[in-house]
Amino acid sequence: MSLPEDYLYSKEHEWVKKEDGKVRIGITDFAQDELGDIVFVELPEVGDSLELDEPFGSVESVKTVSELYAPVSGKVVEVNEELEDSPELVNESPYEKAWMIVIEVEDDTDVNELLDAEAYQEFIEE
Repeated sequence: MSLPEDYLYSKEHEWVKKEDGKVRIGITDFAQDELGDIVFVELPEVGDSLELDEPFGSVESVKTVSELYAPVSGKVVEVNEELEDSPELVNESPYEKAWMIVIEVEDDTDVNELLDAEAYQEFIEE
């Protein structure tokens, strides 16, 4: 399993990629592997406000339904509509094609609390 070094990670298994005051968010390769084949993705609407550690959507696999938790607080400015018709992208390309939302970050403190790739790797190996 590979972890992009320039991404940050939450203990709820979301990845975060910083982009000019915004962050792009998805779930990690580890998370999709644990869930199995993803059959449905539910995401918020553009304009929704998200609070740190609060659920913002869910992914449904053949095994279970799992909540997605906001790794930062902010406003949703973009949603990956492609996942509605192609939820399998989460399994096939968790870091590229299967990004879920883009958030305009309210407070950089949230971003600074996230794990780097090395710390996340240690966390999932515990």
